[in-house]
Amino acid sequence: MDIWGMTDPGLVRSENQDAYAVRVSEESGFTVCVVCDGMGGPGGGKLAGELAVEAFLSSCLANLRAGMDPAQVQEVAEFAVAAANTAVYERSVRDNLRGMGTTLVSALVREGTALISNVGDSRAYLIRREGEPAIRRVTKDHSLVERLVDCGSLTEEEARSYPGRNFITRALGPDPEAVSDSYLVELERGDCLLLCTDGLVNTATDEEMTREVLRSGEENGCLDRLLDIARSRGAPDNVTAVLMRRQ
Repeated sequence: MDIWGMTDPGLVRSENQDAYAVRVSEESGFTVCVVCDGMGGPGGGKLAGELAVEAFLSSCLANLRAGMDPAQVQEVAEFAVAAANTAVYERSVRDNLRGMGTTLVSALVREGTALISNVGDSRAYLIRREGEPAIRRVTKDHSLVERLVDCGSLTEEEARSYPGRNFITRALGPDPEAVSDSYLVELERGDCLLLCTDGLVNTATDEEMTREVLRSGEENGCLDRLLDIARSRGAPDNVTAVLMRRQ
């Protein structure tokens, strides 16, 4: 896998509460990627994101083994999500930071198969150079606006500017337990996975993300170009993205 990542506070927020990490395990053959978007006010959101990234990554690296089937990989991911939730929840109780939490989107990739997990509204996209559609959202947001789109009350375009679009219905940390959703994706050679927070989703369109990821030239510049788009539109939130491409 070729991998690039970036995170930026944006133009409005004084603190970057996003966090991400990527690790390649030589022992198991897995590439592990996790992106989080913290919430909970000064200090709380940043801490939540960092704790979740560290706990998720550590749990995955400790439990992934070569030869695991998709069901076993999903179990590892679900256990890691639970570990991340416990880390955030217990710190919030200990330090009286009730309400702090974080979203999470992750990818466990090995030999062309990716197990995607998510909690909240950080997303994973599959982007392909060949075939239609060129971009497909893999994850489903746990949010009020997603429910309104599902029931036909809002269109996808209306959802982008809906006043309550940042209200999420699931997160890691606020409760003792958290539930994630999982998706299995088969990656062809040249396919890209884009994991990102809503700071990118709310400022760049699917078409723009596709164009910049597939644009010829230096691939490691595409995330910088996406950040430029977000900043050109005010970048009101932190912006974080990780791009993974199967060689």
